[in-house]
Amino acid sequence: MKVKLIAYTQRAEEVVVSAIRQCYSSLGAFDLQEKTDKETRERLIRQVIESGHTSTLEHATFTFAIEGVSRVTEIQLIRHRLASYSIQSGRYVKRGEVKYVIPRSIRDNEKLLKKYEKYLESCNKMYNSLVDNGIKAQDARYCQPQSLQTKIVVTMNARELLHFFEKRMCLRAQWEIREMAALMLKEVKKVAPIMFEKAGASCVSQGICYEGKMSCGLWEKIPGAILKKRGGRE
Repeated sequence: MKVKLIAYTQRAEEVVVSAIRQCYSSLGAFDLQEKTDKETRERLIRQVIESGHTSTLEHATFTFAIEGVSRVTEIQLIRHRLASYSIQSGRYVKRGEVKYVIPRSIRDNEKLLKKYEKYLESCNKMYNSLVDNGIKAQDARYCQPQSLQTKIVVTMNARELLHFFEKRMCLRAQWEIREMAALMLKEVKKVAPIMFEKAGASCVSQGICYEGKMSCGLWEKIPGAILKKRGGRE
């Protein structure tokens, strides 16, 4: 799996703070940006995140190039509506020798791994046979499994990213999307460290677990964290 931040709002935290201050100032955003020092910027960003009034974070966007994730994770990712996606097309990109994601639970079972790899090989042979015999790629792809690797470009604003990390870094999220979210967080922390300093699962970022009786129990180890009586995950 590869995750790289390929574009983002320049001086993202300064832009966000200009938006925060604009709500309460007669000055324009440009002047506010010039007049705000580093200490004030950090204080205001932390203040809006802690208060939950995070609409101003939407002015900062981040674009990621993601490679080597499965169609399973792709489906989970696009459930996050407030984002823009460009995904490698199975209609127009013909696949020869393809790559698949193999879960660790299967890799650790030597006997099942051999069967699994044999199955994947048969799927790929069938796909290539269909294409070689004139079947369009858009139809031939119906025989490909969900473990097929794909490439994605995704853009989210900072507010949506924080929500994404809350849901997908939770231990109840599937392992692959958790790994992807962790790599995405690592990338954005390089360019916007204050906005994402407390980002993570909701028990970490908010001190609240929303998983109810399905909770992993991690919240119990976090001082002051509480458990909400509702749960469920797609």
